[in-house]
Amino acid sequence: MTGLAAAASSGEAVQFWILGIVAVAGALSTIMMRRAVHSALSLAGTMIVLAVFYLANGAYFLGVVQVVVYTGAIMMLFLFVVMLVGVTAADSLKETLKGQRWLAAGLGVGFGILLIAGIGNAALKEFNGLGDANAGGNVQGLAALIFTKYVFAFEITGALLITAVVGAMVLTHRERTERAQTQRERSEARIREGKQVTPLPAPGVYARHNAVDIPGLLPDGTPSELTVSPTLRERGQVRDVSGQSLAELKALEQRSEEWLGRESGRPGKKRPGPATPKEEAQK
Repeated sequence: MTGLAAAASSGEAVQFWILGIVAVAGALSTIMMRRAVHSALSLAGTMIVLAVFYLANGAYFLGVVQVVVYTGAIMMLFLFVVMLVGVTAADSLKETLKGQRWLAAGLGVGFGILLIAGIGNAALKEFNGLGDANAGGNVQGLAALIFTKYVFAFEITGALLITAVVGAMVLTHRERTERAQTQRERSEARIREGKQVTPLPAPGVYARHNAVDIPGLLPDGTPSELTVSPTLRERGQVRDVSGQSLAELKALEQRSEEWLGRESGRPGKKRPGPATPKEEAQK
């Protein structure tokens, strides 16, 4: 029994140091990465490591909630929003509120003091252990602590979350002060401004290509700028194949003429030649 306990304690120590380094590295990457997508991925990795810590300590309910709710739902939703909106490094470095870095530094120092106080309190006091805490079940023991000893902290946290949700809705709400235009009014305004009324031509028309970065050709052989996206044009990712397409078309016409010439020269078919004076008189 003593050997098993020593092996278990050494295994827990190795697990703690390895996952602890990964969690600290992910937390530092969250605040040091220049791209918001990379920061979100680093925070998701840190949350997964915390879930493993919960499971290793016997808090199975907290571990599952950490993975399903925080990592799987909230962080992935935040990651998808960042990817769809397209937040760049330049946008993340702009300070929208003056003094927010000093405020963040003060809050970080305060959080560090609370963390040191909590760790010191846990180190000085004696605790019951996992066996006594999970005697009636992990979920039951957690519920007993939340709704008895920490009920006020739990209610205050819920009130803060509800206040944050209501504040986000109020800040993102935009009151409409003018009447919305109808479809007919938008169409008339589009015609007055001289914009493209009909649907835009598809890329690759008359160009023997269907790629989005290849402009279509008009019947006279000139490329049409309306067939490619303005974003690709600004990035310089539009391929000009008008000359290539015209050369291929000319080669195709030449091959067709040669093929028609061979067809007319087959046995059993008389190749048309110049008309004689008699045939001209008959005509």
